[in-house]
Parts: sequence; C-alpha cells; structure tokens
Amino acid sequence: MDIKRFVAKYKDVIPYGVFGVLTTLVNIAVYWVVAHPIGLGVMPSTIIAWAGAVLFAYLTNRKWVFRSEAANTREIAGEIASFFACRLATGLVDWACMYIFVDICLMNDVVIKTGSNILVIILNYVASKFVIFRHKRQQGDT
Repeated sequence: MDIKRFVAKYKDVIPYGVFGVLTTLVNIAVYWVVAHPIGLGVMPSTIIAWAGAVLFAYLTNRKWVFRSEAANTREIAGEIASFFACRLATGLVDWACMYIFVDICLMNDVVIKTGSNILVIILNYVASKFVIFRHKRQQGDT
C-alpha cells in the first residue's frame, strides 16, 4: 500500500491519534499541576484535568480530525452538547479508574492516569466517529 492510500484510508485515525496523544498530555499535565504543586486531592484534580482535556479535544476534533461542517448555532450547539455528553460518559470511566486503582488500591496515580487515558481515547474515537460527527458520513463523505 502506498502512502497516499494509507493516509486516505486512515484520514480520521491519524489526526485523531496525534490529537489524542496531545489531549492525553493536556489531561496528565493539568492533573499533575493541580494534584502536586497545587495540592488538591485525586478526584478534584481528575475532574479539573478532564474539563481542560475535553475543551482541548473538542476544538481540535471539530476542526482537524472530523472536519465538522456544522455551520449554524443550532448545529454547533448540538455538536457541543453531544461531544460533552459522550466525554462525560468516558470521564466517568476515567474517574472510576482513578478512584478504584488510586484511592482504594493505592497504585501510582500518574501510571493509572496514563492507562485510563488510553482506554478513554479509544472510547472517545468511537463516540466521535459514530455519534457526534456522523453527519459528514450521512452526506456521502466517509
């Protein structure tokens, strides 16, 4: 397979991977700053990190990954609502991992945060591709 066909075949996956890594770095960095230098607890730090990462992810996914064509206020508002609702669901997965493995099992918080984010990235891609930004596929653009 030549490089052009590879890029065309994975036109959503490649940028999603790049921005997924960057979103994970935003999440982990915000978590670390809030949990360690600032000194908030695991759960408040996790929630703040999640909010920062979701905002970053929406902006990058909308423009560079799924190339949203939502143009009017109603379409954009619906897209934002769907994006944040799906991210809230996967945020619950992240929070549960942190609570179970860090607070209860006393495992390393940064290691668990990293592993949790890998799972969350996969779940978020599926939600974005098939729920949030699906309108592009319905218009014949796959």
